[in-house]
Amino acid sequence: MKKTKEATLANGQSRTDKIIGFITAHKIWFIILAIAAAILLPVIVTSSYYRAIFIKTLIYALLASSLNAINGYSGQFNIGHAGFYCIGAYTYAIIATRWGVNFFVMLPVAGIAAGLAGYIISLPTLRLKGMYLAMVTMGAGEVIRLIAISWRSVTKGNNGISAIPAPSIFGYKLSSLLNYYYIILVLLIIMLFLTYRVINSRIGRAWMSIREDQNASAFLGVEIKRYKSNNFVYGAFWAGIAGCFAAAFFQYIQPELFNFTRSTEILSMVILGGQGTLVGPLLGAFTVSFLTEVLRFSDQFRLIIYAILIILMMWFRPQGLVGAKHSVLAKRLEIKKHKTPAEKKVTR
Repeated sequence: MKKTKEATLANGQSRTDKIIGFITAHKIWFIILAIAAAILLPVIVTSSYYRAIFIKTLIYALLASSLNAINGYSGQFNIGHAGFYCIGAYTYAIIATRWGVNFFVMLPVAGIAAGLAGYIISLPTLRLKGMYLAMVTMGAGEVIRLIAISWRSVTKGNNGISAIPAPSIFGYKLSSLLNYYYIILVLLIIMLFLTYRVINSRIGRAWMSIREDQNASAFLGVEIKRYKSNNFVYGAFWAGIAGCFAAAFFQYIQPELFNFTRSTEILSMVILGGQGTLVGPLLGAFTVSFLTEVLRFSDQFRLIIYAILIILMMWFRPQGLVGAKHSVLAKRLEIKKHKTPAEKKVTR
């Protein structure tokens, strides 16, 4: 019976891997098709309700992709990503409402502000990994949210900031849902393109070598501290960009929008889709956004359902929906499964 179950699971995984292999072999055509579909989607679906859902999904896709740059490519474990999202949102909201600075000028400013926070947080965590690093990042995310609550003279505390200006070009407001959709779509495409370039460069290879084996990387001359730090800055920068856009889109922000629940949602998207892949976080964002809408009637149980999904995913397909079979997570699980009782005792 056990062998039958294992064979069924193996067949399912091999089928999935064949599909992924086919897509990889024809990736250029799939990319063109995906971009064309994304451009046409709001034109075909004219409902304001669904357009708003598409925009929120793309915001989450940008956030999940930015977290994946940290967790997926360098192997660091950040679970307080909403903190950087918060910094980007408040940077734009405060400056735009007080001094009327243009949205497109503020995009890089918000990203840099979040990236600077990422750099500061990364410094004391460079020697940490695993759960220790996770606890520090979770604490940092909560500290950022508490600052937003307490610094009332600037952030207006729990009352939040309202009447945040919409994006505009030469005095023309881009406040329609269609405009917002294409702005966030362009930002996401730029982020994915730059991330693809980075991970195929010397920097990206250094990140992945740290993920695979930090000690071996150090032995080969990789500057661990430097690359772990710039990896954190890169992921935080794009979370800040997402925060800037979200503030302009919602036109109202308050600290509870950036609580730990938001961080766990972003993390679940990365794990479900597949860490260390460009497509995985996108698929994860669409899956979780769909579940959010379906489970809206039971909001209080949403975190429990996410936790169950993550546990099931880590058990049956640890590499995520589109992760490769030979990924680090998948290999680790396979090694554990095939260890003999004697080997398990030695490991203990």
